[in-house]
Amino acid sequence: MSMDTQNTLAAALTTIRSVIDTERTALVGLYERVPMMESVLERTLEAMLSARTVLVSGIGKSGIIAQKICATLTSTGMRSVFLHPVEALHGDIGIAEQGECALLLSKSGSTQELLTLLPVLKDRGVTVVALVGNTDSPLSHLADIVLDVSVEREACPLNIAPMSSTTVALALGDALAAGQMIARGFTPQDFARFHPQGQLGKNLTLLVRDVMHTGDHIPVCAHTATFREALIEMTRKGVGCVCIVDEHRILHGIITDGDVRRILQQHEDIRPLMAEHVMTKNPITIPSTARVGEALTLMEERDRQISVLAVTTANNECIGIIRVHDIVRAGMA
Repeated sequence: MSMDTQNTLAAALTTIRSVIDTERTALVGLYERVPMMESVLERTLEAMLSARTVLVSGIGKSGIIAQKICATLTSTGMRSVFLHPVEALHGDIGIAEQGECALLLSKSGSTQELLTLLPVLKDRGVTVVALVGNTDSPLSHLADIVLDVSVEREACPLNIAPMSSTTVALALGDALAAGQMIARGFTPQDFARFHPQGQLGKNLTLLVRDVMHTGDHIPVCAHTATFREALIEMTRKGVGCVCIVDEHRILHGIITDGDVRRILQQHEDIRPLMAEHVMTKNPITIPSTARVGEALTLMEERDRQISVLAVTTANNECIGIIRVHDIVRAGMA
């Protein structure tokens, strides 16, 4: 690598750090303005919560941020639509009704497309909230509510491309979305209903019985079996454990891959070992009616994480096995 190339890369890395630092400073500035903005933030939330639909609009980079804010609102239970300021004036304005709320994003506050759209929205009885980088601008003067998303400078090395400004606008949009979630009592279960194919949605809706191994796929051995016999059954079924049960299928213990490694380190000759002497007694179990999210929590929120659980009935009969891998696979299906 030439010296010129090294110098160029070094300068680029310095710029990367500078960009992140500048955007951090911009976010700190927004945070410090929040106490002075409490009344307008409260009015904004009231307008959003009373609206049937929250319209979000912007052009260019602000339009992209507007679309993300719209998507976040929709995914957290608030009906929201991205309204393109140009398309709106060619028919899409029909979605705007009396009592709706519109969030208009503009760094300069003088975006012509928004200035053309704004009076049309107000004429239809829409409450207009302007997220602007210039509070002394045409858009600010015409809006019902003004939220200050100004920044001292863009993180762009040329101070031209929107970077800090879009970051701050997005952060405030996220904050408004979070605020309405709390105001409406939005729960993880509500989130799952809007994300049925997401991992969280499946964790909250799928039951253990939907993904567990059952029947002949369960590795089981009698409590009178030798460790060698248990190891053979464990290898044959290939789910990372073997359940030690009695003649009524009542669970006495479990031997996992981790137990096997420990036992092999401690004993050169495994032939004399009995399964019940090396098993983990009273293992953690879960009922088949539990949600997979509960199973995942049982496995992960421990000093020593485990990757498999025995599924049992109320009288401790072993009826299945569930693994972390099963939960992950169900979430990625």
